[in-house]
Amino acid sequence: MRETTPQQDLLRGIWRENPVLIQMLGLCPALAVTNTVANSIAMGLATFFVLCGSSVLVSLLKRFIPHEVRISTYILIIASFVTVADMTLEALVPVIHKALGAFIPLIVVNCMILGRQEAFAAKRSVGRSLLDAAGTGVGFIIALLMLGAVREVIGYGTFLGISLFGPSYEPWVVMILPPGGFLTLGFLLLGLNWVRRHREKRATLGEWPEGVRKEEAA
Repeated sequence: MRETTPQQDLLRGIWRENPVLIQMLGLCPALAVTNTVANSIAMGLATFFVLCGSSVLVSLLKRFIPHEVRISTYILIIASFVTVADMTLEALVPVIHKALGAFIPLIVVNCMILGRQEAFAAKRSVGRSLLDAAGTGVGFIIALLMLGAVREVIGYGTFLGISLFGPSYEPWVVMILPPGGFLTLGFLLLGLNWVRRHREKRATLGEWPEGVRKEEAA
């Protein structure tokens, strides 16, 4: 494995390797439940808890898990934390829990979580595994909030249930339906790719001689 610093472990998943916006992982809940900000927060926090808890436990037990059954063991560990998250949401926020429906149990098969166990937690110390899981979890929450904010504001005219445009606003119903998730994600990726290409172009121009740079800009 390429050596990294603890700071890189934490920050990598937040933006540079964001699980949704860069790696395109965990798209099922990202597209299905982000029609409101509240749903996005609940799903993001549940996934964060499962990711951090399972990463710590896998890192602690990695020496005792036979290689032949490691994937099955990881899934059992993830499922245990998913059960805790599911029951906690049902007890604390039953309305949101009902809105999320089957997508809470489906965290078990989120390839983002299983991938971090196999690629990182099973090979690193507990502290580094927790940093990696926390960074990835925060990146997942950020992506869900971006999707949820856009969809709720346009689809309902509200933010966290607070009306923004008054009773005269005509909601875009398509934004709270599954196609709205694909449209929002597509425009977010389009914007992020434009920013990345713009920065790369500026960095390239910055390496050229002054005369060539002016000619290119013209």
